[in-house]
Amino acid sequence: MSAATQQAPPLAVSPNTGLVKLAKDIFAGTCGGISVTLVGHPFDTLKVRLQTQPVDKPIYSGVVDCARKTIQWEGLGGLYKGVTSPLMGQMFFRASLFGAFGASKRWLGTNADGSTRPLERIDYYKAGAMTGFVAAFTEGPIDFYKSQLQVQIIRSKQDPTYKPPYTSVFECIRQTIRTNGIRGPFQGLSPTLLRNTPANAVYLGNFEVLKQAVAAHHNCKTTDLSAATITACAGLGGITYWLAIFPVDCIKSAMQTDSINPALRKYKDVPTTVRLLWAEGGVRRFFKGFTPCLIRAAPANGVMLLTVDKVTQFLNRE
Repeated sequence: MSAATQQAPPLAVSPNTGLVKLAKDIFAGTCGGISVTLVGHPFDTLKVRLQTQPVDKPIYSGVVDCARKTIQWEGLGGLYKGVTSPLMGQMFFRASLFGAFGASKRWLGTNADGSTRPLERIDYYKAGAMTGFVAAFTEGPIDFYKSQLQVQIIRSKQDPTYKPPYTSVFECIRQTIRTNGIRGPFQGLSPTLLRNTPANAVYLGNFEVLKQAVAAHHNCKTTDLSAATITACAGLGGITYWLAIFPVDCIKSAMQTDSINPALRKYKDVPTTVRLLWAEGGVRRFFKGFTPCLIRAAPANGVMLLTVDKVTQFLNRE
Protein backbone atom coordinates (compact mmCIF):
# COMPACT_ATOMS: atom_id res chain seq x y z
CA MET A 1 0.00 0.00 0.00
CA SER A 2 1.41 3.38 -0.99
CA ALA A 3 1.95 6.21 1.45
CA ALA A 4 -0.77 8.18 -0.33
CA THR A 5 -3.40 5.55 0.37
CA GLN A 6 -2.41 4.88 3.96
CA GLN A 7 -4.96 6.08 6.51
CA ALA A 8 -3.81 8.64 9.03
CA PRO A 9 -3.77 7.36 12.62
CA PRO A 10 -6.64 8.61 14.80
CA LEU A 11 -5.90 11.76 16.73
CA ALA A 12 -5.31 11.17 20.42
CA VAL A 13 -5.89 13.71 23.15
CA SER A 14 -2.62 14.24 24.95
CA PRO A 15 -2.88 14.10 28.73
CA ASN A 16 -0.75 17.25 28.81
CA THR A 17 -2.88 19.50 26.61
CA GLY A 18 -4.08 22.77 28.12
CA LEU A 19 -7.76 21.76 28.11
CA VAL A 20 -7.05 18.44 29.81
CA LYS A 21 -4.94 20.15 32.46
CA LEU A 22 -7.70 22.71 33.00
CA ALA A 23 -10.29 19.95 33.38
CA LYS A 24 -8.10 18.24 35.99
CA ASP A 25 -7.68 21.52 37.89
CA ILE A 26 -11.44 22.06 37.83
CA PHE A 27 -12.22 18.57 39.09
CA ALA A 28 -9.62 18.73 41.86
CA GLY A 29 -10.86 22.17 42.88
CA THR A 30 -14.44 20.97 43.07
CA CYS A 31 -13.44 18.11 45.36
CA GLY A 32 -11.53 20.54 47.55
CA GLY A 33 -14.46 22.93 47.62
CA ILE A 34 -16.85 20.30 48.93
CA SER A 35 -14.40 19.33 51.68
CA VAL A 36 -13.79 22.93 52.81
CA THR A 37 -17.52 23.62 52.96
CA LEU A 38 -18.24 20.62 55.16
CA VAL A 39 -15.39 21.49 57.55
CA GLY A 40 -15.50 25.28 57.51
CA HIS A 41 -19.13 26.35 57.10
CA PRO A 42 -20.05 26.27 60.84
CA PHE A 43 -17.18 28.66 61.59
CA ASP A 44 -18.25 30.89 58.71
CA THR A 45 -21.77 31.08 60.14
CA LEU A 46 -20.37 32.26 63.49
CA LYS A 47 -18.08 34.78 61.75
CA VAL A 48 -20.86 36.37 59.71
CA ARG A 49 -23.22 36.59 62.69
CA LEU A 50 -20.59 38.21 64.90
CA GLN A 51 -19.65 40.63 62.12
CA THR A 52 -23.22 41.74 61.41
CA GLN A 53 -24.89 41.83 64.85
CA PRO A 54 -25.80 45.32 66.18
CA VAL A 55 -23.11 47.04 68.22
CA ASP A 56 -25.50 48.80 70.62
CA LYS A 57 -27.49 45.66 71.47
CA PRO A 58 -25.33 42.64 70.60
CA ILE A 59 -26.99 39.23 70.46
CA TYR A 60 -23.76 37.33 71.16
CA SER A 61 -20.98 38.11 73.64
CA GLY A 62 -18.36 36.14 71.73
CA VAL A 63 -17.67 33.13 69.55
CA VAL A 64 -18.52 30.55 72.25
CA ASP A 65 -21.77 32.33 73.11
CA CYS A 66 -22.63 32.59 69.42
CA ALA A 67 -22.09 28.84 68.94
CA ARG A 68 -24.10 28.00 72.07
CA LYS A 69 -27.07 30.20 71.13
CA THR A 70 -27.03 29.04 67.52
CA ILE A 71 -27.34 25.40 68.62
CA GLN A 72 -29.88 26.29 71.33
CA TRP A 73 -32.16 28.24 68.99
CA GLU A 74 -31.71 26.32 65.75
CA GLY A 75 -30.12 22.99 66.62
CA LEU A 76 -26.88 21.76 65.06
CA GLY A 77 -28.34 22.54 61.65
CA GLY A 78 -28.12 26.23 62.51
CA LEU A 79 -24.35 26.05 62.14
CA TYR A 80 -24.93 25.02 58.51
CA LYS A 81 -27.43 27.81 57.78
CA GLY A 82 -27.13 28.81 54.14
CA VAL A 83 -24.89 25.83 53.32
CA THR A 84 -26.93 25.04 50.19
CA SER A 85 -25.53 28.12 48.47
CA PRO A 86 -21.82 27.27 48.87
CA LEU A 87 -22.38 23.58 48.17
CA MET A 88 -24.35 24.36 45.01
CA GLY A 89 -21.75 26.88 43.97
CA GLN A 90 -18.64 24.79 44.55
CA MET A 91 -18.56 23.53 40.97
CA PHE A 92 -18.40 27.12 39.75
CA PHE A 93 -16.36 28.79 42.50
CA ARG A 94 -13.66 26.18 43.10
CA ALA A 95 -13.56 25.37 39.39
CA SER A 96 -12.84 29.02 38.67
CA LEU A 97 -10.38 29.28 41.59
CA PHE A 98 -8.17 26.30 40.83
CA GLY A 99 -8.80 26.38 37.09
CA ALA A 100 -7.60 29.99 37.04
CA PHE A 101 -4.67 29.23 39.35
CA GLY A 102 -3.45 26.38 37.15
CA ALA A 103 -3.94 28.40 33.97
CA SER A 104 -2.20 31.44 35.50
CA LYS A 105 0.83 29.36 36.51
CA ARG A 106 1.06 27.85 33.03
CA TRP A 107 0.75 31.29 31.39
CA LEU A 108 3.40 32.83 33.64
CA GLY A 109 5.69 29.87 32.96
CA THR A 110 5.43 30.20 29.17
CA ASN A 111 7.90 32.38 27.29
CA ALA A 112 7.02 34.54 24.28
CA ASP A 113 8.42 31.88 21.91
CA GLY A 114 6.21 29.17 23.41
CA SER A 115 8.94 27.52 25.44
CA THR A 116 8.46 27.00 29.15
CA ARG A 117 10.50 28.02 32.17
CA PRO A 118 10.43 27.12 35.87
CA LEU A 119 8.28 29.45 37.92
CA GLU A 120 10.01 31.84 40.29
CA ARG A 121 8.63 32.44 43.78
CA ILE A 122 7.09 35.77 42.80
CA ASP A 123 5.18 34.03 40.01
CA TYR A 124 3.09 32.06 42.50
CA TYR A 125 1.98 35.30 44.16
CA LYS A 126 1.16 36.82 40.77
CA ALA A 127 -0.86 33.73 39.84
CA GLY A 128 -2.69 33.90 43.16
CA ALA A 129 -3.66 37.55 42.58
CA MET A 130 -4.94 36.78 39.07
CA THR A 131 -6.86 33.84 40.48
CA GLY A 132 -8.46 35.89 43.26
CA PHE A 133 -9.72 38.48 40.79
CA VAL A 134 -11.34 35.89 38.52
CA ALA A 135 -12.81 33.82 41.37
CA ALA A 136 -14.47 36.87 42.96
CA PHE A 137 -17.12 36.79 40.24
CA THR A 138 -18.22 33.31 41.30
CA GLU A 139 -17.52 33.54 45.04
CA GLY A 140 -19.33 36.88 45.38
CA PRO A 141 -22.84 35.58 44.60
CA ILE A 142 -22.28 32.44 46.71
CA ASP A 143 -21.23 34.51 49.73
CA PHE A 144 -24.09 36.96 49.16
CA TYR A 145 -26.85 34.33 49.29
CA LYS A 146 -25.20 32.49 52.18
CA SER A 147 -24.89 35.68 54.21
CA GLN A 148 -28.46 36.78 53.55
CA LEU A 149 -29.70 33.51 55.08
CA GLN A 150 -27.21 33.49 57.96
CA VAL A 151 -28.29 36.87 59.39
CA GLN A 152 -32.02 36.21 59.50
CA ILE A 153 -31.77 34.78 63.03
CA ILE A 154 -30.08 37.99 64.27
CA ARG A 155 -32.89 40.13 62.89
CA SER A 156 -35.54 37.88 64.38
CA LYS A 157 -33.95 38.22 67.84
CA GLN A 158 -33.73 42.00 67.48
CA ASP A 159 -37.34 42.38 66.42
CA PRO A 160 -39.99 39.85 67.61
CA THR A 161 -42.25 40.95 64.74
CA TYR A 162 -39.59 40.25 62.11
CA LYS A 163 -40.62 37.72 59.49
CA PRO A 164 -37.71 36.10 57.58
CA PRO A 165 -38.19 36.93 53.90
CA TYR A 166 -36.41 33.78 52.68
CA THR A 167 -37.27 30.21 53.53
CA SER A 168 -34.58 28.78 51.26
CA VAL A 169 -31.68 29.82 49.07
CA PHE A 170 -33.93 29.38 46.02
CA GLU A 171 -36.40 31.92 47.40
CA CYS A 172 -33.52 34.32 48.08
CA ILE A 173 -32.25 33.95 44.50
CA ARG A 174 -35.74 34.49 43.09
CA GLN A 175 -36.35 37.67 45.07
CA THR A 176 -32.95 39.24 44.38
CA ILE A 177 -33.22 38.60 40.65
CA ARG A 178 -36.76 39.97 40.61
CA THR A 179 -35.67 43.11 42.51
CA ASN A 180 -32.33 43.89 40.87
CA GLY A 181 -32.11 41.73 37.78
CA ILE A 182 -28.75 40.23 36.81
CA ARG A 183 -26.95 42.62 39.17
CA GLY A 184 -28.76 41.16 42.19
CA PRO A 185 -26.32 38.32 42.98
CA PHE A 186 -23.35 40.71 42.76
CA GLN A 187 -24.28 42.87 45.74
CA GLY A 188 -20.99 43.57 47.54
CA LEU A 189 -18.83 42.68 44.53
CA SER A 190 -16.46 45.66 45.00
CA PRO A 191 -15.24 44.61 48.48
CA THR A 192 -15.11 40.99 47.28
CA LEU A 193 -12.64 42.01 44.56
CA LEU A 194 -10.69 44.14 47.04
CA ARG A 195 -10.49 41.15 49.38
CA ASN A 196 -9.90 38.28 46.99
CA THR A 197 -7.14 39.72 44.81
CA PRO A 198 -4.49 40.37 47.51
CA ALA A 199 -5.75 37.61 49.82
CA ASN A 200 -5.36 34.85 47.25
CA ALA A 201 -1.96 36.20 46.24
CA VAL A 202 -0.84 35.71 49.84
CA TYR A 203 -2.79 32.48 50.39
CA LEU A 204 -1.93 30.48 47.27
CA GLY A 205 1.51 32.05 46.92
CA ASN A 206 2.51 31.16 50.48
CA PHE A 207 1.15 27.62 50.09
CA GLU A 208 3.24 26.92 47.01
CA VAL A 209 6.37 28.63 48.34
CA LEU A 210 6.14 26.83 51.71
CA LYS A 211 5.80 23.46 49.94
CA GLN A 212 8.86 24.18 47.81
CA ALA A 213 10.88 25.33 50.83
CA VAL A 214 10.07 22.17 52.80
CA ALA A 215 10.78 19.95 49.78
CA ALA A 216 14.13 21.68 49.23
CA HIS A 217 15.02 21.23 52.91
CA HIS A 218 14.34 17.49 52.68
CA ASN A 219 15.83 17.21 49.18
CA CYS A 220 12.66 15.73 47.68
CA LYS A 221 9.87 16.65 45.26
CA THR A 222 6.77 18.49 46.47
CA THR A 223 4.74 15.44 45.39
CA ASP A 224 6.70 13.36 47.89
CA LEU A 225 5.68 15.50 50.89
CA SER A 226 3.52 13.85 53.52
CA ALA A 227 -0.16 14.68 53.98
CA ALA A 228 0.64 16.26 57.35
CA THR A 229 3.22 18.57 55.75
CA ILE A 230 0.87 19.65 52.96
CA THR A 231 -1.92 20.24 55.49
CA ALA A 232 0.43 22.37 57.62
CA CYS A 233 1.52 24.46 54.62
CA ALA A 234 -2.10 24.91 53.57
CA GLY A 235 -3.18 25.82 57.10
CA LEU A 236 -0.47 28.49 57.36
CA GLY A 237 -1.50 29.81 53.97
CA GLY A 238 -5.11 30.02 55.14
CA ILE A 239 -4.14 31.93 58.29
CA THR A 240 -2.14 34.48 56.27
CA TYR A 241 -5.17 34.91 53.96
CA TRP A 242 -7.24 36.29 56.83
CA LEU A 243 -4.44 38.20 58.51
CA ALA A 244 -3.93 40.09 55.26
CA ILE A 245 -7.48 41.32 54.62
CA PHE A 246 -9.90 40.68 57.49
CA PRO A 247 -11.11 44.32 57.77
CA VAL A 248 -12.12 44.18 54.10
CA ASP A 249 -14.12 41.04 54.84
CA CYS A 250 -16.09 42.96 57.49
CA ILE A 251 -16.92 45.59 54.88
CA LYS A 252 -18.01 42.84 52.47
CA SER A 253 -20.25 41.19 55.09
CA ALA A 254 -21.93 44.49 55.93
CA MET A 255 -22.72 45.22 52.28
CA GLN A 256 -23.83 41.67 51.45
CA THR A 257 -26.20 41.39 54.42
CA ASP A 258 -27.78 44.79 53.70
CA SER A 259 -31.23 45.14 52.12
CA ILE A 260 -31.58 43.84 48.58
CA ASN A 261 -33.67 46.95 47.86
CA PRO A 262 -31.16 49.67 46.84
CA ALA A 263 -33.41 52.41 48.24
CA LEU A 264 -33.32 50.83 51.71
CA ARG A 265 -29.60 50.07 51.90
CA LYS A 266 -27.53 51.51 54.72
CA TYR A 267 -24.18 50.50 53.21
CA LYS A 268 -24.43 51.89 49.70
CA ASP A 269 -20.74 51.68 48.72
CA VAL A 270 -17.31 50.90 50.18
CA PRO A 271 -16.42 54.44 51.42
CA THR A 272 -19.82 54.84 53.09
CA THR A 273 -19.49 51.41 54.71
CA VAL A 274 -16.01 52.19 56.05
CA ARG A 275 -17.26 55.46 57.56
CA LEU A 276 -20.31 53.89 59.20
CA LEU A 277 -18.43 50.89 60.58
CA TRP A 278 -15.72 53.16 61.98
CA ALA A 279 -18.41 55.23 63.71
CA GLU A 280 -19.75 52.06 65.33
CA GLY A 281 -16.52 51.07 67.05
CA GLY A 282 -13.32 52.33 65.47
CA VAL A 283 -10.62 49.82 64.56
CA ARG A 284 -12.15 47.04 66.68
CA ARG A 285 -15.33 47.12 64.59
CA PHE A 286 -13.34 45.86 61.60
CA PHE A 287 -12.21 42.75 63.50
CA LYS A 288 -15.57 41.41 64.67
CA GLY A 289 -15.71 37.67 63.96
CA PHE A 290 -11.91 37.41 63.76
CA THR A 291 -11.63 34.57 66.30
CA PRO A 292 -13.85 31.98 64.54
CA CYS A 293 -12.20 32.96 61.28
CA LEU A 294 -8.71 32.12 62.54
CA ILE A 295 -9.97 28.93 64.24
CA ARG A 296 -11.46 27.89 60.89
CA ALA A 297 -8.51 28.91 58.74
CA ALA A 298 -6.04 26.12 59.50
CA PRO A 299 -8.29 23.01 59.45
CA ALA A 300 -10.59 24.13 56.63
CA ASN A 301 -7.85 25.28 54.28
CA GLY A 302 -5.63 22.40 55.30
CA VAL A 303 -8.30 19.89 54.32
CA MET A 304 -9.16 21.70 51.09
CA LEU A 305 -5.64 22.13 49.70
CA LEU A 306 -4.66 18.63 50.80
CA THR A 307 -7.67 17.31 48.87
CA VAL A 308 -6.81 19.38 45.80
CA ASP A 309 -3.16 18.35 45.98
CA LYS A 310 -3.86 14.63 46.32
CA VAL A 311 -6.61 14.56 43.68
CA THR A 312 -4.32 16.41 41.26
CA GLN A 313 -1.51 13.92 41.92
CA PHE A 314 -3.91 11.03 41.32
CA LEU A 315 -5.16 12.51 38.05
CA ASN A 316 -1.62 13.17 36.83
CA ARG A 317 -0.37 9.63 37.40
CA GLU A 318 0.92 8.11 34.20
